[in-house]
Amino acid sequence: MFESITNTEERGQVGIGTLIVFIAMVLVAAIAAGVLINTAGFLQSQAEATGQESTDLVSERIDVTSSVGIVTGTADDGELAEIRITVAGSPGADEIDLSESTIQAVGPNGQANLVFANTSANPDGVGGADAVATDIPDDHFGVRNSTGDFVDDPVINDEEQFTIVLNPQIEPFGSSTDPFGESEQSSIDIVSPSSATTSVELRAPDLFSNDNEAVRL
Repeated sequence: MFESITNTEERGQVGIGTLIVFIAMVLVAAIAAGVLINTAGFLQSQAEATGQESTDLVSERIDVTSSVGIVTGTADDGELAEIRITVAGSPGADEIDLSESTIQAVGPNGQANLVFANTSANPDGVGGADAVATDIPDDHFGVRNSTGDFVDDPVINDEEQFTIVLNPQIEPFGSSTDPFGESEQSSIDIVSPSSATTSVELRAPDLFSNDNEAVRL
């Protein structure tokens, strides 16, 4: 019924061939398993990094609590001497370093990317007891603490509130001869160190009534 193999050499060749095929299958399986393990590890690392970035974009976001403009000493000029944007961290946010943040602004006088003006640096400094917003140079913004002083290390936390100060006489808000003023508009994006973005629309009233008054923007 069954055909027997009487030649011992043929029996040995069949066994070696089977062994070779078996070893090849084991090697292929091992290589495939290694590739799958490496791929799984890479995908896990990438997922963790993406998840952390997504969390930072939500939790390390800057909230704007108010935005006002300070009218110049002569309201009839229809100009602002200072733009103030009070900021805080979003609920549950970690500390946010405003000195590492940037502001992307579009206004009546074009577009500009503003960076932090360190109070002790020259010529970008705005330090000193008598410092005012118009001391802030082109392409920069200043930061005041709760007592109104310009600071070097504005880190938002649960204990301190800060105010971003913009110079209405520099681009893109205006110029030294034509500062940001009545009826004008500007939009700014405050970008935190984690790249979370907060958008703010600034709209000046049609008419300023009193000298040095604060008007809502």
